[in-house]
Amino acid sequence: MRKACFLAIGSSVLAMAGGLLGAAPALAQDAPPAAEAPEESGGDIIVTARRREERLVDVPIAVTTFSGDQLAKSGALDVTDLAQTTPNVTLEPSRGTNSTLSAFIRGIGQQDPVSGFEQGVGIYLDDVYLNRPQAAVLDIYDVQRIEVLRGPQGTLYGRNTIGGAVKYVTKPLAQDPYLKIRGTYGTYDQADLVVTASAPISDLVRVGGSVARLSRGGFGKNLTTGEENYNKDIWAARGTVELGGYGAPVTIRISGDYTHDKSAARGGHRLIPGYTSGAPVLNDVYDTRGGLIDPKQDVEAYGFSINATAELTDTVTLRSISAWRKDHSASPIDFDALPAVDLDVPAYYRNEQASQEFQLLYDDGGMFQGLLGAYYLTAKADTQFDVRLFTTFDGFTAFTQANVDTETFAVFGDFTFDFTDQLSLALGGRYTWDQRKADILRQNYLGGGSPVFGGLGVPFGAPSTDFSGKATFKKFTPRASLSFKPTPEHNIYASFSQGFKGGGFDPRGVGVNAPTTNPSGVPSDAEIASYLSFRPESVDSYEIGYKGNLFGGALYVAVAAFHMDYKDVQIPGSAGCTVNGIATFCGVITNAGKARIDGFEVETNARLGEDLASSGDKLSFIGSLGYVNARFKEYITNSAAGPIDVADQREVQNTPKWTGSATLAYDTPVGEGDLSFSTTVSYRSKTYQFEVPNPYIDQKGYALVDASLVYTAPNKRWSLGIHGKNLFDKQYKTSGYSFVADDGAGGLVPTLGTEGTLTAFYGNPRQVFATATLEF
Repeated sequence: MRKACFLAIGSSVLAMAGGLLGAAPALAQDAPPAAEAPEESGGDIIVTARRREERLVDVPIAVTTFSGDQLAKSGALDVTDLAQTTPNVTLEPSRGTNSTLSAFIRGIGQQDPVSGFEQGVGIYLDDVYLNRPQAAVLDIYDVQRIEVLRGPQGTLYGRNTIGGAVKYVTKPLAQDPYLKIRGTYGTYDQADLVVTASAPISDLVRVGGSVARLSRGGFGKNLTTGEENYNKDIWAARGTVELGGYGAPVTIRISGDYTHDKSAARGGHRLIPGYTSGAPVLNDVYDTRGGLIDPKQDVEAYGFSINATAELTDTVTLRSISAWRKDHSASPIDFDALPAVDLDVPAYYRNEQASQEFQLLYDDGGMFQGLLGAYYLTAKADTQFDVRLFTTFDGFTAFTQANVDTETFAVFGDFTFDFTDQLSLALGGRYTWDQRKADILRQNYLGGGSPVFGGLGVPFGAPSTDFSGKATFKKFTPRASLSFKPTPEHNIYASFSQGFKGGGFDPRGVGVNAPTTNPSGVPSDAEIASYLSFRPESVDSYEIGYKGNLFGGALYVAVAAFHMDYKDVQIPGSAGCTVNGIATFCGVITNAGKARIDGFEVETNARLGEDLASSGDKLSFIGSLGYVNARFKEYITNSAAGPIDVADQREVQNTPKWTGSATLAYDTPVGEGDLSFSTTVSYRSKTYQFEVPNPYIDQKGYALVDASLVYTAPNKRWSLGIHGKNLFDKQYKTSGYSFVADDGAGGLVPTLGTEGTLTAFYGNPRQVFATATLEF
């Protein structure tokens, strides 16, 4: 029903815009609205961080932008590569997955991909918010630019995001027939092919699309199943129909995309020998021995959107974004990474969303610009998983099914007043209404896994959780910024913004373990609801910054300092526990109280030499530096003695104190073409994988070195590049699982299962690959 409603909305938008389009003159020779941004000067780069086209230097927001050409020359493969050169940002595949994204910006994010938890960082694909992290590790192809916005975003975007946003913008279709072929071949049998084509049907209608085949052998092997580990096996496609644009007052863009990821399951590397079996630690960190093979790893995601823009008058523009998306994943997650069924978790994730956003933009070309918006999202996130602990109790399985529905509505606005050419004030606000509905069932089985995953187990006792609940969360969040521009090329700003993320219910919580005052020892429905629920979180963010073009645009500098008060921080986790006398797995959710986050960021882009010795050679430097001091001021946990504050024993996860990068690029004419060489050094200081420090899986500071050499023929008709990633083959951990405890004698004992689970997942090793492109 809801899908049909959104289809009707989309059809109405098409009809409205189509009527305007039919009456519009064909201005086919005008330049496209957001042309490819040049790399030389920050002041010339055009971004849409505030939902209108502006020079980067004019935007009073901390934002890093990457053009499509820049990404191609650096050999970027997917969005996680952006974190290497963006300050205070972490983007990585979630533990035990290939395409689920864990994203953190300035200490705010969300690591757990199960239903019930919202993301702290918003991922947008052509202005469509991706409600779930599954299939959000977006591969980079056919991209115009990617923008990374740091800090809360709510007054300009359909979905409020408390930590920041990543905007993935695909290329508009060309007016002339166009064909581009890109092929890549490299180490580990990497073989990629992307074909992009488009053609005009008339002066006002264009069609186009891309097909991508992305494959790579594994970095290691599963020694039990024989499958490759850390391999890549993806088919993807995008298709677009564009009407209008290129000067016409109406633009309609209808897009669809599809991704099928058939990569093998990603297995972790055990850091300790098996506690009971004595299985030794493997020599290669990319090898694993997990024995879980059912279900077969498979991720499928697809969707479509209708993005329509109509210039109603010279000053008023109406924009509509209608979208529907769906994805489903089958994942065999072998926590213990051994053949034994010690802690094996087969899982299904099924997500569906539909959204509608309207924006009314006003720009009088003078003192006032503004935006009014309304947003509606309905989403379903269904999760099913077994926790199989056959070594603990013969054939014992804890099965969980959690269906969490989200319905959200928001109205928002943001207005900029230019008092003079130098001084401007932006004021914005957002009202968010979130409703979360949850149905959670947890049932124990004996004699095998649950029937959902083809197991032969039979129900054992009554469900330990059989819960249905609903909660509504409302919040008004303001934003204000003041900008002073002593000259057009210098911008000093100060801003305040508030971010908000709704609460919900822990899909892995165990209802029978809820604290109770009932003499029977059986918790009431209200006590179970209180035990499974968690509160919304909010952040007050203060920022001062400077952006400037110096020396005639030869040097761009952006500096930002920030302070954030983070309240009711949502900390999802899992631990070994006892349910009805049996050791098993339980979800643990904490609203950690308060955190304080301070830091700064510096970004620079400098042309060190242009037309050196009149040869046309160019030397440039791009640098970034980020510092975050993130610490908990209050972190309340329950103990036998009652609630205690353990803030001084906790760390903010996935947030290194220091991040930095330096890229040196040299361009020189060769014949009538251009040869570009660049090398990048990136650094991240110590990273805590969880709030509780763990010396085994926490990653100490490390640096990575990349390099690229690209020749581009005249008129960009063809190019040939060689790229090296992680050239010194640095081994570094990105995530892990830990279900062990100190035995008090310098050793470790299992807290779940009998072998002891302490596994780590690693970033990619050294890769070298060549890429060739042809454009017609």
